[in-house]
Amino acid sequence: MITPPFLKWAGGKRWLVDSHKELFDRSYNTYIEPFAGSAAVFFYLLPKSAILADKNKSLMDVYRAIKGDWKKVKEILHVHSEKHSSDYYYFMRSNIFSDEYQKAAQFIYLNRTCWNGIYRVNKAGIFNVPIGTKENVSLKSDDFEKVSDYLKNTEIIDGDFEQTINMATKNDLLFVDPPYTANHNNNGFLKYNEKIFTWEDQVRLSESVKKAKTRGARIVLTNADHESIRDLYRDDFDLYSLSRSSVLSGKSQFRKEVTELLVLG
Repeated sequence: MITPPFLKWAGGKRWLVDSHKELFDRSYNTYIEPFAGSAAVFFYLLPKSAILADKNKSLMDVYRAIKGDWKKVKEILHVHSEKHSSDYYYFMRSNIFSDEYQKAAQFIYLNRTCWNGIYRVNKAGIFNVPIGTKENVSLKSDDFEKVSDYLKNTEIIDGDFEQTINMATKNDLLFVDPPYTANHNNNGFLKYNEKIFTWEDQVRLSESVKKAKTRGARIVLTNADHESIRDLYRDDFDLYSLSRSSVLSGKSQFRKEVTELLVLG
């Protein structure tokens, strides 16, 4: 049974492990993921040895807090669940905590109750996503004790993707799912993601992944199915298009079938 991620994340890969389990056999030494997000693939594989990383320190602090003392996080989240309302949401959104467990519970609470699970901060680094329609803060699928146990043998890093990819060696499994600079099949680039992950980052990522392959790491990479991205990988990897439904739009009539690029090596 697949363990569901406890966070909702734009671009999450739950659909990938549901539809393409064959991509993720367990014949590897260490599982390495430099863009963790909700870590859907990690929670599917439940590796005995892993490195989870992301540039978003607040996100990685959540994993650290649950690994360290899941009970404290759960207790505080329960308080948020009892108090949840529109006023409480904006009150919590404006709060700044110093305690790691308070910060982790706040992050999970806002993630579950904000609009569409989007993570966005302003120029000052303050989370600014409006409240969404979801009312459930504590979920039936929550099992933070198990999550803590799964993370026991996992190194948790916040920082640039290149330092994480450079840790991949022979027979490691490197799953790479960066922010998409190109808008899937369409021409043009996403202005929001271009600020987060520039085209120069895409080029640097491709070079870093190529080096990991030469060291003997196994590569599973997803990205926008766009010719500019394909050109970065076509000479060194096998490329495939994977269909999925685009679910980012808040209105169902604007949701459409798109393809994503799968890079294997």
